[in-house]
Amino acid sequence: MINWKEMKNLHVISKLSEILHKWYGTELIWTDSHGKIQSGHLDKGKEHKNLFFKVQMNMPMGHNFTHQDIENVTETLKDENNQTIIFESSFTHIKGVASRVVVDGEYMGTVIAYPFVLDSITEDEKSALVAQVVESGASEADAKSAVDHLRSMNDLDVEYLPELVELVSEEIVEFHEEISKREERIQELNSELGDKYRYHMMIGKSKKMQQIYNLLEKISTSEASVFVQGQNGTGKELVAKAIHYYSPRKDNMFLALNCSAFNDNLLDSELFGHVKGAFTGAIKDKKGLFEQANGGTLFLDEVGDTSLSMQVKLLRVLQEGTFLPVGANAPRKTDVRIIAATNRDIKKMMESGEFREDLYYRINVINVNLPALKERKEDIPILMDHFLKKRCDEAGLAMKTFSKKCLEKMLDYHWPGNVRELENEIERLVVLAGDDKIVTPEQMSPRIMDAVGGPRSGGTASVRGINTNGSLKTALEELESIMIKEGLKRCNFNKSKLAKELGISRASLIMKVDKYDLDKRKQAANE
Repeated sequence: MINWKEMKNLHVISKLSEILHKWYGTELIWTDSHGKIQSGHLDKGKEHKNLFFKVQMNMPMGHNFTHQDIENVTETLKDENNQTIIFESSFTHIKGVASRVVVDGEYMGTVIAYPFVLDSITEDEKSALVAQVVESGASEADAKSAVDHLRSMNDLDVEYLPELVELVSEEIVEFHEEISKREERIQELNSELGDKYRYHMMIGKSKKMQQIYNLLEKISTSEASVFVQGQNGTGKELVAKAIHYYSPRKDNMFLALNCSAFNDNLLDSELFGHVKGAFTGAIKDKKGLFEQANGGTLFLDEVGDTSLSMQVKLLRVLQEGTFLPVGANAPRKTDVRIIAATNRDIKKMMESGEFREDLYYRINVINVNLPALKERKEDIPILMDHFLKKRCDEAGLAMKTFSKKCLEKMLDYHWPGNVRELENEIERLVVLAGDDKIVTPEQMSPRIMDAVGGPRSGGTASVRGINTNGSLKTALEELESIMIKEGLKRCNFNKSKLAKELGISRASLIMKVDKYDLDKRKQAANE
């Protein structure tokens, strides 16, 4: 849509308006495609340059005459054969010029130069015009003055005036296109910035997440089955939706089902449907998800919780594209892309006979393994900001910020519930922060404060498990070992950072790490 309000501030439009008034004595008016005046001529206190138009707008029915003229012009210009026209006003012998504003072949509005008369007008016709203006509500003095001030156009004027009005129309289109290009470029840049750290609704700048984005990009045009693995709360359904909405099936249905939420009989009916009378309560035919999602994608979450008999039925759909509704005699066909997911160790399940190998190889054509949040801690600040903005927007609150200490505590926590737990925690913080603009650690959940140490535990880490019997030296060494071990985990084995926290030199810390055998590289080598 054209931003009409900006046109009043456009220098070239202002100059053309001045020229039109100076040469032809007209007002320059522009309207949108619905005929609504957008040039400010209806605004309270508007100074009109043309005396006749000023008198007209002060008449009791003056606005009605203007709207009627514009309505007629708009209807005429909607005909694509008319670019610029000279039109007759509601007042006898008064004329105007109108030019259509067209963007990408679509009629967007009108530019109008109004009013004027032709130099062929006679004195009798002028008198008749004065009488009509008086009859419409103007005083005789105002009517006569208004008509006398009308510019009389000769043939040359009538030839050049439409060209100037067309020029205004072209300037409006050009300005709109420039603004549109600029906005598109801004959106592109924002998209480039955003896409760097997100894919569909997934967010993260960590190397592991970037690898997943690259994998999803590669399989976007594929029809292969995908197996998503990861802990609860890592975003398996988001991956499934991303695969669907970037695939050729994006215009068709995406359906999701948590297999662990149903027993075998209910799951059978949910997936494959049933016919009327198949069991008690089956009072009518019901379409299953495989039938509903035909042509689209079906996401089977927690597929590891399905029984062996159900796994056989799923395998049949994958291999043959057919299924049998509960109580039906004839199989039905379906064309569905399967995306399966589980948080269980599927390989151990196959070894124990709990999961069929043939089904595993059918669903595991492409494997996506989602990392736990603790494995991509550099994503936590980005996710925190995202969820904070989301919750503040939903609650209609001004954007809040996290204190440095709050961010540190969030980074120190191990997030067993992954991204889902983080989102819930941010929601809690927004609620408890109330009108405060800064979110502080005091508002964080007790479980987090207890785990990382904070106000609830006196600001110190737990020292339980230390042997208080024996010599003081042994107890101190044990405490020192625990502090360094926990500190290394917290700082991700960044010895420089930990040494600064502990108030000792890096060399001294390295000696103590070696003394207590806390170096993770040595531990890995021994394992």
